[in-house]
Amino acid sequence: MARATAPSTAPLDVDALLADPGTGIIVCCGSGGVGKTTTAAALGVRAAEAGRRVVVLTIDPARRLAQSLGLTELDNVPRPVEGVGRDGGSLDAMMLDMKRTFDEVVESHSTPEKAAQILANPFYQAVSSSFAGTQEYMAMEKLGQLRAQAEREGTWDLVIVDTPPSRSALDFLDAPKRLGSFLDGRFIRLLTAPARAGGRAYLKVFSVGATVTAAALNKVLGGQLLSDVQTFVAALDTMFGGFRERADVTYALLKEDATAFVVVAAPERDALREAAYFVDRLGSEGMPLAGVVVNRMQRLAAPALSGSRAAAAAEQLEDTTGSEGADASDDLAGLTPALLRLHADLADVARRHEGHVGRFVAGHPDVRVATVPASATDIHDLEGLRDVGASLAAG
Repeated sequence: MARATAPSTAPLDVDALLADPGTGIIVCCGSGGVGKTTTAAALGVRAAEAGRRVVVLTIDPARRLAQSLGLTELDNVPRPVEGVGRDGGSLDAMMLDMKRTFDEVVESHSTPEKAAQILANPFYQAVSSSFAGTQEYMAMEKLGQLRAQAEREGTWDLVIVDTPPSRSALDFLDAPKRLGSFLDGRFIRLLTAPARAGGRAYLKVFSVGATVTAAALNKVLGGQLLSDVQTFVAALDTMFGGFRERADVTYALLKEDATAFVVVAAPERDALREAAYFVDRLGSEGMPLAGVVVNRMQRLAAPALSGSRAAAAAEQLEDTTGSEGADASDDLAGLTPALLRLHADLADVARRHEGHVGRFVAGHPDVRVATVPASATDIHDLEGLRDVGASLAAG
């Protein structure tokens, strides 16, 4: 088990979590740049080598997961990772293609003619590629698809999700609500009024004021864009209920006992504050939190040597060397003080990390915590992921 950061906090038992057959979904969440992708991949590798049939879904645009897993490409289709898995375990990996997932939703929930009309619409192409919240919403869509496939075909018994690198960790949970608000918003209803009413009926249903407003929008947005929006929403109108229904189903899935949230953070104040917000939000939503993983904790090779003692020793050596007139090119004379000062700097970082984590623990004494030491190099292969998994499980 990972080392507890304070006596009052129970450690996060990663191996027990991964081995539990009742765990069907693990959601790795947190703010950007804290190592969610690496954590998700490391958990996937460790679970597969513990006998689980795993699929890892990443939404990381940097494509680091493909490189770490030894894959030449990673796309919207799960691909097997060679050389991983034992005792019947296996690992597949995929990267969310936001637009392709949106296209699949359209194609599977409308007629071929209607789907072609929607897919060709310029406004749809813009919304499906860049609308705020679409990536998070499509991540939930893909999670629902993978879970349904796993239940239907028995392909996997564990789905691990690496959530989008959003400004806020809360975006993943809020995306379905935001997309629904967009589709239900007054602005969209106004834009779709002509298409929904149609022809002369439009004049009967809507007032002169609405007509004037639409005319003003036509001038601001341009006639073609307004027409594209109206055509898009009219074509997609029958699917709106389906969007909300599937979002509700997936949201309910996230609350089940088979789901476990792992909040990933770095040992810095802002990242842990974001993690605290997310832990509190999960609690208020009734979603199952497995624990918090704090990545990149600074560890010392000689923890018994304090930073202040190392700095003092370096200063004393430099004074002694200068007073005895030692050759400045002497390797040992120059290297030892430098190493001591480096140790002093690292000790300061380690003390700061422990302080930040300690404050988080004090505010959340019931949350299980695991820490992963900082790596000297980037994680870029399977062995590196195995090392991260081992650090998670055996602090």
